[in-house]
Amino acid sequence: MANPPIGSTAGAAQDERLRALAAQRLRIAITLTVTMVVLYFGFILLIAYGRPLLATLVTPGLTLGILLGALVIVVSWLLTYIYERWANTHYDAALRQLQDETSARRAGGVR
Repeated sequence: MANPPIGSTAGAAQDERLRALAAQRLRIAITLTVTMVVLYFGFILLIAYGRPLLATLVTPGLTLGILLGALVIVVSWLLTYIYERWANTHYDAALRQLQDETSARRAGGVR
């Protein structure tokens, strides 16, 4: 039986780190998506079944419904910012590190 290639353990560890990174990205994306869906459909259900509550005046000319609608939009921007910030600071850096390690291994003649 042939010996495994030199560095195959490093490649397996790198593959595992890539899978862990992808799983972490999926968890964050699902969490943020579920948060947005719950918020949005909660607001829609409130529109459907809680119209008197949404008609409550917060200040003259501003109802609770308009305020909550604006908050849904602001929260969607905030969730997008949270994902973008996480991706730029953690995900992209970790992915770049894995790519650099792969390039260094290949440049050293280890595949």
